[in-house]
Parts: sequence; C-alpha cells; structure tokens
Amino acid sequence: MGSKGLPAAIRKLLPPLVRILLRNGMSAKSFYEITKDTYVTVARNEFGIGKKQATISRIAILTGLTRKEVQALLDMPVQSADRYGDEYNRAARVISGWLRDPDFGDGRGHPLPLRMGGRRQSFSALVKRYSGDIPVRAMLDELVRVGAVKQLKDGRIGVAVRGYIPQKGADQKLAVLGQDTADLIATIDHNIYGNPSGPRVQRKVVYDNVPAESAQAFQVVAQARTQEMLESLDRWLSHRDRDVNPTVKGKGRLRVGLGVYHFEERLDQDG
Repeated sequence: MGSKGLPAAIRKLLPPLVRILLRNGMSAKSFYEITKDTYVTVARNEFGIGKKQATISRIAILTGLTRKEVQALLDMPVQSADRYGDEYNRAARVISGWLRDPDFGDGRGHPLPLRMGGRRQSFSALVKRYSGDIPVRAMLDELVRVGAVKQLKDGRIGVAVRGYIPQKGADQKLAVLGQDTADLIATIDHNIYGNPSGPRVQRKVVYDNVPAESAQAFQVVAQARTQEMLESLDRWLSHRDRDVNPTVKGKGRLRVGLGVYHFEERLDQDG
C-alpha cells in the first residue's frame, strides 16, 4: 500500500497539468493510454529483481494491469526521441555559451553581436561549439522563430533574451513542461526516498499575504538575482563539462543542473 498522503499530493499536482492538457485538446483517455505505457516502461526498467528487467507477471502485479495489457504495451513500437526536448537543451546551451564564453562576449554576461560565418567569433563557431551536430542554419531559424535572438540591420545576429525560454513555439514550450517538471519531480523523489549521495537542493521562499504591487516588484527582483546566480553557476559547470572542456578528467557521465522558478497564486476574489 502506498502512503496515505500520496492521493492528496497527486490531486494537488494534477490540476496545472490537466489545465495544459485540456488547452491542447488531449482527452482523459489519451492521457490514460500514455500513463499506462509509462507505468509499464518504468516497472520493467526500474522495478525488476536484482539487475534483471521485471517480467510480464511482475509488471502486471505492480501496475494493476492485466498480463495481456502489459504484453500489448511492450509490443508497441518504441516512441521516437523527443525532438523538441533535444532542441530545447541544445538551444539553451548555445544562448548560455554566448553569455559567458569570452570568445563570443566579454565573459561577464555581455554577448557580442555575431556575424553568421567565420572560423572565430561567429554564430557558426558558437553553434558548432555548443550544440553538437545541429546544422547552423537550423539553429538560427529556431532561435529567431522563438524570439531568443534577432538579426540586426547590419546583418549580424544579437541575443534578444538572457536565457532560452521559448516565446512563440507551442511545441518548444511544451518541451519545457516535460523536461523541467520531470527534473523537479525526480529531485523530490530522490529526497523523499533517500540516496547514498545525500539530498539534493530543493528550496523555496513563499509568503501568502502579499499585495499585487509587491508581487510585481518581486518578479523584477527575482529575475535579476536569479539570472546573476544562474550565470555564475553556469560558468562553474561549463568548466567541468567534457563537451565544453575536453580536458576534464573523471568517471561516469552525469546530467547536472539547478532550476529556479517563480510562482504566484491569487488567494482572494478581487481583480
């Protein structure tokens, strides 16, 4: 039996997600089908005995599905990779590198306008350094389309925002939902059930009787201070990432980061 507090936590968790699902036309049945498939995948890969994957019978017991349902889900073709999630991560690296890399700015968060081509101090060189094998033109089109960069009158390319947050593309915005929410829930799971590596950072500050004027002021202050903190942490991590710094030594390959988000909830009925 699960924790008695879990149903209450799920009821708190689901409304914002269901709101997005309804806005995008996803039915409860479609959501259930995705949920069943995810239950089976996680049970098979993470809840086996020893180092073996879970058997069909064990998956059925864990998930409450029939053996026939489990087999049918396992026989379905593997879904293709999350293209939009991959674009989100790669585009974020490009903007981040532009802000901190002295080859493309002053190294203190002031990015230089870049010409398209060239071996050094160009948008092409930036993309090749930070996005792997994504074509340069495809990356430019994506960043322009979502409002992250702009093309200047003299033909150079400039940064429009200080972080890659999709402004226009619905699919790109939904990729943020999948990636960032999954990271937060994984951290909560880690901290609830413990891990030899110790708890991960999971902190927030919140007050519940703040006037609208102060809430607006807080948004400005929070954006400025978190941007400064995240750029500092970005510089620290970039020196320890093998893609950026091939001389880094050590074992294993880990995805490491820190997420910060601002939230508001109206508690009165005014306005």
